[in-house]
Amino acid sequence: MRKVNDILKRKGNKVSTVSPNLSVIEALEMMADQNIGALVVVEDDSFIGIITERDYSRKIVLKGKSSSDTPISEIMSTEFPAVQLNDTVDKCMQLMSSNRIRYLPVIETTKLVGIISMNDVVTETILTQQETISHLHSYIQS
Repeated sequence: MRKVNDILKRKGNKVSTVSPNLSVIEALEMMADQNIGALVVVEDDSFIGIITERDYSRKIVLKGKSSSDTPISEIMSTEFPAVQLNDTVDKCMQLMSSNRIRYLPVIETTKLVGIISMNDVVTETILTQQETISHLHSYIQS
C-alpha cells in the first residue's frame, strides 16, 4: 500500500509558503510565477492555512473586495486535516473527499514537511495500478 512518503519521494517536498500578512494580489502573482494553484500560509514556522485560487474567486471576486488591499489571512482556508508520512494514499483520498478539499498538509512532529494535492493522490493511484498490471502481465507470461 502506497504512503504519503511515496508521493513526496516522487514529487519532492518543496512547499511554497507565504505570510498571512501578504496581500492577496502578491499571493496570486506568486502562484502565477510558479504555475501552482495554492500556497501554504505559515506564521512563526507553523502551518496555519492554505490560500487557493478558489479562495480568491469566492472570497475576493464574488464579494467585490480588493485583492491589493486584502491580506491573505482574511480569505485563507484553515480547516485542513493533516496527514503524516506513513499515512496511506487511500486515507488521503478519503480525507479529501469527505472534507471536500484538494490539498493536505503533511506534518511530522509539528513540522510541515510537505503538501499533497488531489492530483498527487490520483497520480500515485494510477502508478500503483500500472505497477499491478505490469506484475500481472509478468506473472501470466511466465
